[in-house]
Amino acid sequence: MNRRALPAVAALTATVALLLTACGSNDKPKDSDKIAGVDQSAKPSASASPSASAPAGAERPKIELPADLTMTFEPANTGDPVKEAVLSDGAERMRAVNVAITGGDPKYAALNYYNSGKALEAASAWVEKFKKAGLSMTGSLRYYDRQVTLNQDKSASLNFCADESKGYSKDIKTGKAKVTTPSKNDFILYSTRLEKNSAGVWQTTRIVSTAGAEKCVK
Repeated sequence: MNRRALPAVAALTATVALLLTACGSNDKPKDSDKIAGVDQSAKPSASASPSASAPAGAERPKIELPADLTMTFEPANTGDPVKEAVLSDGAERMRAVNVAITGGDPKYAALNYYNSGKALEAASAWVEKFKKAGLSMTGSLRYYDRQVTLNQDKSASLNFCADESKGYSKDIKTGKAKVTTPSKNDFILYSTRLEKNSAGVWQTTRIVSTAGAEKCVK
C-alpha cells in the first residue's frame, strides 16, 4: 500500500515505520530499513528438523478481509510439509495485520496469534498509527517469490516480495481511497523470522523490509 498517502505515517518511529505491513514505502525514514530486534548478520542454515504443521485441532482465529481489500499469495509449492506450514502461517500473519488495520484494532486477537516479540510490538504500534490517523486500507496486494529456509535452531526464515502499487490508504470518515501514482518503492522485499510455539503455530518474531528492492520490481 502506498505510504505517500498516509499523513500520519511520516512521524512513525523507525521500528514501526519499517514494518511496512501493508503499505508502500515513501513515508518511511530514509536512514535505515532495519527493524529493532532483527539480527541482520545471522545467516540461515540449510538444515533443520522441526516438526510439521500445527495440530489439526488447533483453534485458529477466523480472519476475514473486507470486500474492498484483496490479498493474493502466489503458490510456492515446496513438497515439504514444514515449509508449507511456514508459508501458510506467514500468509495468515500478513492477513491478520491488514484486517487489524481495516478494523482499527491494535489488539486484534489474530495479531497475537501469528506474531510475538518485536514483530508483535511493531504490528500493534503500526495498527495504532492507522487508527489515530483515521485511516483504513483498500485495493489489492500481491505476494510472490516466497522462499522458506529451515534453520538449525528450529526457526525458519521466510523471504518474499510484495506488490503494493494497487493498495491505498482510505479515509474512514469519507470512505475515499487516497490514490497515488505507483513507483518502484511500492515493491517491497520482506525478510522475516518465524518460530514455532507450543501450539504448533509458526509465529513471526522479527521482520525487516526493503522498499524498491531490485528482485521485487517486476
